[in-house]
Amino acid sequence: MNPIKEKSKSLENNFLPLRKMYPKSYNKDKTSPYTKTRVILMNGTEFESQWFMHNFARHCDEPEILSTLSVVRRQEQQQQKRISCLKPINESILETTIGYEQLAVDLTAVLAKNEKDENNIKALNFALLEDFDHLYRYANLLKTDKNIDADMLVGKYTEIMPGRPTVAEHRFPSDDIKPHLNAAKADMYSKLVACTITAAEQQTMNYYMNIAQWYKNDLGRKLYAEIAMIEEAHVTQYESLKDPTLTWLEQWVMHEYTECWLYYSAMQDESDESIKKIWYEHFKMEVTHLKTAAKMLKKFEKKNFEDVCGSGEFPKLLKLGGNKEYIRKVLSDTITLTADNTHEKMDYKEIKKIPDDHRYFDYQKFMSGNPEKNPSHLVIEKAIEKLGKDYRYQDSDHPVKELRSRQKDNTHIARTK
Repeated sequence: MNPIKEKSKSLENNFLPLRKMYPKSYNKDKTSPYTKTRVILMNGTEFESQWFMHNFARHCDEPEILSTLSVVRRQEQQQQKRISCLKPINESILETTIGYEQLAVDLTAVLAKNEKDENNIKALNFALLEDFDHLYRYANLLKTDKNIDADMLVGKYTEIMPGRPTVAEHRFPSDDIKPHLNAAKADMYSKLVACTITAAEQQTMNYYMNIAQWYKNDLGRKLYAEIAMIEEAHVTQYESLKDPTLTWLEQWVMHEYTECWLYYSAMQDESDESIKKIWYEHFKMEVTHLKTAAKMLKKFEKKNFEDVCGSGEFPKLLKLGGNKEYIRKVLSDTITLTADNTHEKMDYKEIKKIPDDHRYFDYQKFMSGNPEKNPSHLVIEKAIEKLGKDYRYQDSDHPVKELRSRQKDNTHIARTK
């Protein structure tokens, strides 16, 4: 599939009437978990498009580009509103949150499994274990507050157990920055990985930034606030993977190509026929947007679509699904890593190998003080007190011995030497 070769409508004929912007919502009890996660992913993708085009407009004084951006941006807004309303009224904040974290876990894993760029793989695997832990913390909050088992929400496709403990994830901000891709040399799949995971994590960060104050008790509000800070760290890491030397118009073409790839992937993978139709309609709209951006690139920078996207043929499509064995291996191999950037190298290092005066320890002391009082830890302690053990869904013993206890939350692994 090559989107630039697809037939498309004119840009002016791509608007949606209001009646189409409010679709029938999915049934939260019957719909596939991966339909729910695709809805979250595509909503985040459209938000990323909005964020990018507004920032582009604020850095541009060419009237024709500004005019074209305004039209495309309005259509992207309509797509986002349509997607967001697929979420049903009776799905709670916390139930939606489980979907966000299942998406973060399984999207990250499947992207890493098919990636060849070592720097991207390291970044994906590192954050994977942290989002995996977030799923576990929120699942325990769901069990204690609502008596709902999160394994039913994730369809038992994704295990729910500790990852790298959230308390260990508070790092000095500049350690989260990683080397960026060279867009001229990088594989198209690697560029799509960086664009997709940045949009997805940014969506999660935004959701938690705005939802914390709406939770109904103090511990839940505090948990959202704490994990939102880690999502900010993940966005810092993932956006740093993207090549910052691309021009605004080149970035625009790449954004539209990414949307085409994601919608086409979603369309191929979707089991809900009514939602599949939406993915198809949005894909066709994005083909128009891609051609529009490519036309602007050609006119104002004398560059071709192929200069950004090569032949344009889609690489391997995105297919969401379970990744239990892959995640277990990453847990076994990398649980005790932390981020460690120096002037010579941006990388990850075993916690026991970083010096005692490393800024990680100073930041930990400042942010957490007593880790036993961190919200992410207290949620598990509350579950143990109420249930007799923490809430988990796992097919077998945890692959990391130190994280097997269900009567005591580990606040030392990956945090202390």
